[in-house]
Amino acid sequence: MVPGRSAIAGVVLSMTILVGCSGSADDGHTTATATAELPPNQVAGVALPADAVDRAIGRLDELAGSLMDSSRIPGMAVAVVHGGKTVYAKGFGVRAVGSPDKVDADTVFQLASVSKSLAATVVANQVGAGAIEWTTPVTTHLPSFALADPATTTQLTVGDLFAHRSGLPDHAGDRLEDLGYDQAAILDKLRQEPLDPFRITYQYTNFGFTAGAEAVAAAAGKDWAQLSEDALYAPLGMRETSSRFEDFRARPNHAVGHVNVDGEWAARFVRDPDPQSPAGGASSSVNDMARWLTMLLGDGTAGATDIAPPEALLPAVTSQVVSAPATTPAARAGSYGYGFNVSVSSAGRTAYSHSGAFGLGAATNFLVIPSADVAIVALTNAAPLGIPETLTAEFGDLVQFGEVREDWRGLYREAFTTVDEPEGDLSGESAPANPAPAQQLPSYAGTYDSDYWGPATVSATGTGLLLTLGPARQEYPLRHWDGDTFAFDLSGENAPPGSVSSARFADGALTIDYFDESGLGTFTRSR
Repeated sequence: MVPGRSAIAGVVLSMTILVGCSGSADDGHTTATATAELPPNQVAGVALPADAVDRAIGRLDELAGSLMDSSRIPGMAVAVVHGGKTVYAKGFGVRAVGSPDKVDADTVFQLASVSKSLAATVVANQVGAGAIEWTTPVTTHLPSFALADPATTTQLTVGDLFAHRSGLPDHAGDRLEDLGYDQAAILDKLRQEPLDPFRITYQYTNFGFTAGAEAVAAAAGKDWAQLSEDALYAPLGMRETSSRFEDFRARPNHAVGHVNVDGEWAARFVRDPDPQSPAGGASSSVNDMARWLTMLLGDGTAGATDIAPPEALLPAVTSQVVSAPATTPAARAGSYGYGFNVSVSSAGRTAYSHSGAFGLGAATNFLVIPSADVAIVALTNAAPLGIPETLTAEFGDLVQFGEVREDWRGLYREAFTTVDEPEGDLSGESAPANPAPAQQLPSYAGTYDSDYWGPATVSATGTGLLLTLGPARQEYPLRHWDGDTFAFDLSGENAPPGSVSSARFADGALTIDYFDESGLGTFTRSR
């Protein structure tokens, strides 16, 4: 999921295990392969409808068009792969609001966290080449990388980081990126994060994942973007795909990200995800993604092109850690492989998928159902509402049951309502009617140090206090709240509009709630 807010990843993880509502087979259902030809653990509970994929494709224009109409998102592109080829590829809407340029199957979108699945196939390629193993310790090729626990650091493998089971907290490092820290600085600071139990805890981390990929790139002697190009994009003919932001911006036919402002979609922000390129920095078109999906359905091979041997790719698309535990005895759990969500539908068919989301203007999803030999990808240029997930889920129902059996639109609409909820302890709060007075403002001025966040500078200006943070020297005007507590507004990839945090001065220290998720938000006054 998302670079971006943890709510997005949670929504997608909880929903991926629901693809297809339960039901019995109708008279028109047939199987492509006789049950007797399959081992018991590959037998589906519901047979595929006759002409399942063709009939599902016949509904895509209608489904995509109605989702575009109801959400009013600017643009979307969709592709389907079946039988070793692209059988549907189409664009809807425009690349930018106010522009006549239409989205087509070659329009390039930012993939956000769908990048993780591409990255996993790059690693599978390197495993096949003998350059690395999923079980290779990260410090073998990144000797300076460390986590808080030395024993965990020693045992930590590429696969552990690709499965989000390192013990790092959810989205560790994302807010450092928002402050302008580069990749090297963020990876170094991860050693200060508190850890959950190793290999039995799933916590989605963009920069943990990135560290695993960087170990693979170091083993290859290349930067990550070049390795991805050489190992995956160029061999598959994915000419519009890149893991460099500058390449995305340079594409003449690229989609611009949009956010919803007072009910209207607007292109307000530019998201440069290069610091977490393996986890969220790829960009592609649905025509290119279809080439990649063809390779996945071919167990690492597309036509005459071999990307990875099946045994190297299999661990990525099969369960490595429980990501969404069952909440009742009758419920199915969700799992994560190496860069892929892994699930079993109510039809009894395994599937793998991933979503991507930037709060600043991108939402993407793909779904692969290997037993039906079909995959679909949907890319959009709007902040996440669950639109691509809804489309792929409806398509999955049509393939497996011949009809849409679940209210995916309602389910995803409800699930994504919390995605844009403001962050910070003072969000939605009213200032005290009779606040205790503050001290003289110059008494708060000074430098407050944090090993994790770096220095925080508080200045007394003619209009009040000003907080400055990070390499980008981001400025946050502080307004008095109560006593020695001040409030400030935030905005960005991880702080939706309306986010408000407290900044509390006490005993020579400054504690900032928004930056205190892992207990690292206290800055000590140095001067």
